[in-house]
Amino acid sequence: MDLKYVFNTTSFILKYIAFVMIIPCICAVMLKEYNAVIPFISAAATAFIVSIFFKGEQKKGEEFNNINKSETLATVLLSWILFSLLSAMIFLYFGLNPIDALFEGVSGVTTTGATVLSDFSIYPKTMFFWRSFSQWLGGMGILVLFIAILPQFAIAGRQMFFAESPGAGATESKLTPRVRQTAAGLWSIYFALTLIEIFVLIYLGMPIFDSICNSLSTLAGGGFSPNARSIMGYGQVKFIWTIAIFMFIAATNFSLQYKVFIKRKVAALFKDEEYRLYLFMVVIFTLFIALTLYSHHIYDMKKAVESALFQVLSIISTTGFASVDYAQWNLRAKVLLFILYFTGASVGSASGGLKLIRIIFIFKYLKRQISKIYHPNGVYPIKFNRIIVNEDIVKQLVSFVIFYYAIFIITAVLLVLAEQNVTVGVSSAMASLGNVGPGVGGIIGPMGNYSTLSVFSKLIFIFNMLVGRLELIPFLALLHPDFWNFKKTNNLHKIKNM
Repeated sequence: MDLKYVFNTTSFILKYIAFVMIIPCICAVMLKEYNAVIPFISAAATAFIVSIFFKGEQKKGEEFNNINKSETLATVLLSWILFSLLSAMIFLYFGLNPIDALFEGVSGVTTTGATVLSDFSIYPKTMFFWRSFSQWLGGMGILVLFIAILPQFAIAGRQMFFAESPGAGATESKLTPRVRQTAAGLWSIYFALTLIEIFVLIYLGMPIFDSICNSLSTLAGGGFSPNARSIMGYGQVKFIWTIAIFMFIAATNFSLQYKVFIKRKVAALFKDEEYRLYLFMVVIFTLFIALTLYSHHIYDMKKAVESALFQVLSIISTTGFASVDYAQWNLRAKVLLFILYFTGASVGSASGGLKLIRIIFIFKYLKRQISKIYHPNGVYPIKFNRIIVNEDIVKQLVSFVIFYYAIFIITAVLLVLAEQNVTVGVSSAMASLGNVGPGVGGIIGPMGNYSTLSVFSKLIFIFNMLVGRLELIPFLALLHPDFWNFKKTNNLHKIKNM
């Protein structure tokens, strides 16, 4: 791996991250929170200075044209870590300690939505805008944004596109001839849907600022709300149903959205195996949970259906919003809801988690292995949407699931030991790895927060959130010896001479 390509590409990305971090200053000025401008200017200046330090001597365009897969993975990983640190700088300014600031920053950019904030009244509105805006940038992927708008990524963009969202490679389909056009098309839909939700919420009576923040978090599958009690704090059924609809859309594969909204191929939805499973799970889990809540006299039928549907969509889309305090539900309803922590929704969507496509492949793989017991010489190709899937992709998907649950088990055990609480340890491990946000326990539930947990636990959450958002691949690459086989670069000489 040649670090000059990693540093130069990261340098280029940081310059544009610096520009993006100035945008909240507009919000601060409009809200007359002039002191809130300082942290964003400082973070932007830091990003720009670091970009200069990383920049090495190269011919124009060389850093993008010659980058290989390992260098791409390193660039993506480094960019996300630096973006998280820059976001943490902002929370440091607003009074959070270093660990809590890093936790809140990572939770934002990874669209997790877990928080350490307990008293929302002491912070300026601009900070809450940044929480939602950082989720919105992370939802589609900030590198995908740069691929869409910057011609310099014409060649390396394809590798970066799938390195930032590796799950999309399982069903890779060329929506347009060039990845830049694809990225631009996806971001256009993402932006348009966000605007539509903002206007709908404003029309229905939600305050303008809250409409913007909640919409940014909804389409990102993030869950940060400027209201301390999440969507429950607004007490309006019309807001609950509106946000539920957009959560459902956000958890649908962006490629399918492109086909439906741009190419007008509505039938493509129901031809897709993953979408059919997604729709089926939403309906079935909503029905079972609603019946459980109604039969135990927790709500009447209307409230039971409304609450069950919203929370099912919130968890399966890994948004993490709450329309009720589901930590107070009976055990059966909470267990049904917790199952969704292990699934996520569609690949190539704003949803986090394992993704339903991998669950589909695992069941098809197990079915094939059972068939081979009786017919060892038989040939059983695995198909998705009636197309035979390459065996290498099948092996990668199986390996991914094994590593995913290995990380979950290890971190869950560590968290149980650290917190001396099985419910908190297990649910928080999956909530952070799946980028869901709130757990099911009272402490970290929908009306709780992570502020009282130990520093050790918070560091595990930070690791899980980053690993979950980048879907393991860049982190697994760190385990291979070739990743650490560096070539000498101008940047390394600069570092040694300092």
